[in-house]
Amino acid sequence: MIDLHTVPTPNGHKISIALEELGLDYRVIPYDISQGDQFSPELLALNPNNKLPVIVDNHAEGGPITVFESGAILIYLAEKSGQLLSREPSQRYAELQWLMFQMAGVGPLQGQAHHFVRYAREEQPYSKQRYLQESLRQCRVIESQLSQQRYIAGEQFSIADIALWPWLRALPLIGIHPEQTFPGIHRWFNALAERPAFQRGKDVINGWVYDLPPNFYMELDDKTWSYSFGEEQYKERERGQQA
Repeated sequence: MIDLHTVPTPNGHKISIALEELGLDYRVIPYDISQGDQFSPELLALNPNNKLPVIVDNHAEGGPITVFESGAILIYLAEKSGQLLSREPSQRYAELQWLMFQMAGVGPLQGQAHHFVRYAREEQPYSKQRYLQESLRQCRVIESQLSQQRYIAGEQFSIADIALWPWLRALPLIGIHPEQTFPGIHRWFNALAERPAFQRGKDVINGWVYDLPPNFYMELDDKTWSYSFGEEQYKERERGQQA
């Protein structure tokens, strides 16, 4: 049994989708980051960076294994199951490079676009434009791939597709609509959305945020703001002790 410590975010949904695709038994342990659950000693013992998701594979060979960072978790699950990550070198590194593209580029930079469009308490036109333009540039890169091939790393479905899909699902929230401009992304996105594992995994805990209208401003109360972007987020904390 794998414990999935998670939240209903693109990074969290990557892992629940992967677990469903791989048919692995898992238990969801939900966190409410608006209430500061991510700073609990129990989570800090698993991930000193206080971010989610985290998995604990309780029945790994040699004893329990804890993995944080969603890209590392995807690689771990793929290697554990022998699925969704090719063993053929050229295909394997095609899949890994697109996984790294998502981890290093799409997630962090589109995350900034979401922040300045949907959360920032002060209007910051330069920041908003910078990260929206970068998000569009990334979409053009992805479109160049998906207009020529079935999946992001070629003709094989892989963890790279699972990593990208939840982030591209969130694009309408910042006013980017692939169906209007990026036909390759639109075709790929809908094909994956029809997979039963995606349907089961995409809304683990809940996915209500995806029903919000484009550019909807999330007015956070002071406590939630502090946990997410303010004093509580940046407070120095001691690392917990893993059991």
